[in-house]
Amino acid sequence: MTSDAAIQTSLRGDTAMLLRPAKQVMDIERLGAFHQSRLSFMRTLVRRIFRERWQIEPVRFELDPKGYGTVVYEVSAPHGIFSFVLFSSFLSDDERNDRVIATKWDLTMALVEGRVDKAYVDHLAQNVPKQEAGRLDSRVFVLSRANRSARNFNYVVDQLAAGKQPDIAKIAEVGYLYRTTAVYGSGKLGMADWDKVCDKHKDFSRPFAGEMFVCWMLRNFSLLQVEHIAQHQSSNTYQPMQADIKRYFGIGNSTGLGMAPYLVNHPQLINQWIEMRELALARVRTLGGVNPLIKQNLIDLINRCSLHTRQTITEDERQTGHNQQMIEDLALMKRQVEADLESFDALVTWSEQHCLVPAQEMLVSILLEMHPELVDELEDFHTVEELLDLEPLMPLSELKMMIEQRYDWALAIDFDAEGSRETYWYRSEEKMEPRLGSIADVEGKKKHMDLAVGFAVRRCYDLLGEYINVHRNHTTADFMVQQPKLRGTVRRIQTMNHCIYGDIQANLLDKNILPMHLLRCKLAFFGVSKFDPRSRLWVRNTMFQGAPLLDEIGTTFSDDWFMPIAPTLSSTV
Repeated sequence: MTSDAAIQTSLRGDTAMLLRPAKQVMDIERLGAFHQSRLSFMRTLVRRIFRERWQIEPVRFELDPKGYGTVVYEVSAPHGIFSFVLFSSFLSDDERNDRVIATKWDLTMALVEGRVDKAYVDHLAQNVPKQEAGRLDSRVFVLSRANRSARNFNYVVDQLAAGKQPDIAKIAEVGYLYRTTAVYGSGKLGMADWDKVCDKHKDFSRPFAGEMFVCWMLRNFSLLQVEHIAQHQSSNTYQPMQADIKRYFGIGNSTGLGMAPYLVNHPQLINQWIEMRELALARVRTLGGVNPLIKQNLIDLINRCSLHTRQTITEDERQTGHNQQMIEDLALMKRQVEADLESFDALVTWSEQHCLVPAQEMLVSILLEMHPELVDELEDFHTVEELLDLEPLMPLSELKMMIEQRYDWALAIDFDAEGSRETYWYRSEEKMEPRLGSIADVEGKKKHMDLAVGFAVRRCYDLLGEYINVHRNHTTADFMVQQPKLRGTVRRIQTMNHCIYGDIQANLLDKNILPMHLLRCKLAFFGVSKFDPRSRLWVRNTMFQGAPLLDEIGTTFSDDWFMPIAPTLSSTV
């Protein structure tokens, strides 16, 4: 057993019996009902920054009165020094486009290894604003861009310039000043790949830590920029924004199908994320009696989640219905807690019998929030070495039994039923994004992406059965010689048998598949909130709403921004 595996086994301890089964957790609709939690990457990043007291200071601040120019922050972290370089440019309204195929943006930015001199900033200035059209070196390991909110940016500037505070109700409608349109890492466009970042830059060695840091810095810059512009617009009447209102601003984000394949292509990593979440829940469920103080804390968190849901604005009718059901389920949950709360384990069981899946998963996040002493240490175990190994000497009878036990969900799907293989996934060359296509498009189907794990396993199982009928005593190696195209599928089957979770239990080829569930799952691990679906294929959301501010590093840190709610109106008077 490797040291990492030994640590993980030790972490599980006596909680293994309370880990929820993969059949329940990996159901695609439940994955799509996950919510942010203490283990979400935004939360773990901010905790680390404040715990380690990173020093983040602007060493170059060259903005004109309209907020255009160059800003460089120097980041001193425990294991290294980094630079966050940002370029702010004029962008007319008719040029503003949030699609991946856009060519201009209000802000472009990069996270860079080490300090940067003028010559290197000039080099970045020639490439970062071009994004995909530019080329970077391995000192850069995150690249991003963002556009202003048409509804909020100028409004906030005008309010501050006039000596007023932004209206809370208006902020609640769109809780950000900028929205990202892409955040790139992991070796794209000549940047440092993940292996280098993970090995060399320990401060950003957790999954998506660099990307989350760039978004947090963007959020902090957006607040600085509106104050800068407002002060130059009317220095006599200008008033800075109040801190509690600042914290309520996050960063907007729109996420489409581009995120969905990641969950399929990284099963070991997804297994690790989900296992840590489930282990945290299992630890909390083992706790005994609940005293009045804990009970009141639980009620307060239920109330907060209900209010947060009420303050989530969406134009999507289906999501509106889900939000209303969530509010009703949380009210029912609150009454149950007030009337009869024996233990957290009993409450989880009760929720599975009386609430719909989204409220069940909200309870999971609430319980994790209540016991940081049982949860927070697990944030160090979100990384895993991904390697799908082939076990060539495995008897075919064992491989067949492995499929029957672990992939019983795939064997239960009727892939010959009407519509069960209607959809395929492909990458659009025009839009540079994954898309869904129909099997009626014969030419398009030739470009399909191999994401249908269930169907691949079913096909492998059928061919394996035929082979075993003739060669009963052969090994996996013999079968691979006969069926070399199945090597990837067999490697995945054998490797994932060592994991508890990881494989999404759904037919991704079905005509009714909702990719939104995959997007929601990954975004929940990031830590976003305020989900607002725009179709079955993409969703708007908000990042870092409620998070501490950059200038609060070194002060008393409150890690209490779970499911943020709007500041009270009295605070704006």
